[in-house]
Amino acid sequence: MHLSRFPRLRFAHLDTPLEPMQRLSKHLGGPRLWIKRDDCTGLSTGGNKTRKLEFLMGEAVAKGADTIITQGATQSNHARQTAAAAAKYGMECHLLLEDRTGNHSADYTLNGNVLLDRLHGASISKRAGGSDMNAEMEALASDLRKKGRNPYVIPGGGSNPVGALGYVNAALELVSQANDLGVKIAHVVHATGSAGTQAGLVTGLVALNSAIPVLGIGVRAPKEKQEQSVFDLSCRTADHMKLAGIVQRHHVVANCDYVGPGYGLPTQGMREALKLVARLEGILLDPVYSGKGMDGLIDQVSKGFFAKDSDVVFLHTGGSAGLFGYPDQFELPGYI
Repeated sequence: MHLSRFPRLRFAHLDTPLEPMQRLSKHLGGPRLWIKRDDCTGLSTGGNKTRKLEFLMGEAVAKGADTIITQGATQSNHARQTAAAAAKYGMECHLLLEDRTGNHSADYTLNGNVLLDRLHGASISKRAGGSDMNAEMEALASDLRKKGRNPYVIPGGGSNPVGALGYVNAALELVSQANDLGVKIAHVVHATGSAGTQAGLVTGLVALNSAIPVLGIGVRAPKEKQEQSVFDLSCRTADHMKLAGIVQRHHVVANCDYVGPGYGLPTQGMREALKLVARLEGILLDPVYSGKGMDGLIDQVSKGFFAKDSDVVFLHTGGSAGLFGYPDQFELPGYI
């Protein structure tokens, strides 16, 4: 896999650490848990979208874009990192934020990621839940072109074959780190939503013949729909890399039992997992993605899904800035 064939800007802090979670592993009674710290990618508090944006922004610059358009939920980690990347390269950034949760509190609509979007100078406009966000972005792009601008449209989550290259590259990085540490990875687990992270990981790990399975913990869609989205994007990513046919349907596995009432809506399992990791490992997860992903990992450990004497890697996709949009969800003690 010669990824240098594709346009890329290098601004992520890579390689991200691969660290043991010794206290959590002991608390759960095995397996040996590791965490891949993609919350440490460096762009506006970090996160998984930074890897994708290296390739997406590379293509935008190659095409002479002067404006970036993307979309997401109100507390979108992707929107925040995109706004930061656009600021870094002197481009206007237009964010279309969809109301997917019905939460209209000031904390949710003005704090957390939204505050950072605004600090980065992005133009923000809201859309009702259920809007056709791709059509909304194209309409805005058309208007901007009429005004002489050259917009580059990034799909939600940066999840297309260009963005997924960021996680093909992460697969290369992870396998290299495991080889250096002598760690035989039995599973990679992470929160899966817009499909780009899992699709890139699956494509990269299959292309490397690593025999490392990926378990996506779904945060938005039912299992069949989530797996199909990931598989479709994996195939398109492999095609983009001239590796058509390498990804098979059985390579894509998602467990969507931890979504709860819906995308971005808290669950008790997420709350407990997030607090446990904060108190045992000093690591902050987020309420929408990595918190639910960790809930799924912990529950699957308790159900014996992983061999006790195996090494399991949790990919931390970042997003802790979103915690400040959910300050009333964690029943924390006050001052003593």
